[in-house]
Amino acid sequence: MAREGKVTTLQSKSKEQHVHAVFESIAPKYDLMNDLISFRRHKAWRKFTMRKMDVKQGQTAIDLCCGTCDWTIALAKASGTGEVVGLDFSQGMLDVGKKKVQAEGLDRQISLVQGNAMSLPFEDNRFDFATIGFGLRNVPDLEQVLREMMRVVKPGGQVVCLEMSKPTWQPFKAIYYFYFERVMPAIGKLVAKRYEQYKWLPESLKAFPDSKQLADKYREIGLQQVRVYPLAGGVAALHMGTKGTGQA
Repeated sequence: MAREGKVTTLQSKSKEQHVHAVFESIAPKYDLMNDLISFRRHKAWRKFTMRKMDVKQGQTAIDLCCGTCDWTIALAKASGTGEVVGLDFSQGMLDVGKKKVQAEGLDRQISLVQGNAMSLPFEDNRFDFATIGFGLRNVPDLEQVLREMMRVVKPGGQVVCLEMSKPTWQPFKAIYYFYFERVMPAIGKLVAKRYEQYKWLPESLKAFPDSKQLADKYREIGLQQVRVYPLAGGVAALHMGTKGTGQA
């Protein structure tokens, strides 16, 4: 058992190092590539998510795997005065995000932290929302990340995940996987001069749970009122769960 645990730890560490290298290398073209490969739909999906979250004045949030901080900034604007933290393990991503935050005049409201989503450097019950956008499939242990998100939100707070998902009906499913596995890496090579990095991103989706399985994960760790919203025929999905008022 000890050997199995050690192998799992090494595999997790290897994935973590690989993901870090990927995102450090693509940070300068990350926003442009997101627009291209999603046909700018990621912006509409985030707006839909914000409507469902219904952030109130003064509420607080932590945005995990915040990347270049688009969602972090949206959360701060919706809150108006509440503390918002953007956390990412890629300093390259945070450097790009910091410029955006400063350009919006939100650097007093938003704190950017280089850190690990699997071990958040914050106390229990601190935030009203914990969000993660297009990052959960890249972590070594998604259940651990969800548990950490639940830990740092207040009782009654929400754990929110917006992520790529898996269409289930043909022929759209076949078209989707062809685009993700063949076309997207080619775009990455042409625009960002990064083929292997964008080839790895669709591979990260293969082992990722579908929307129903991820909803089950939410329930297994104790989140309540779990809601799932498939987007664009199942290309992406929004998951929301609430921390029970009796949970520490």
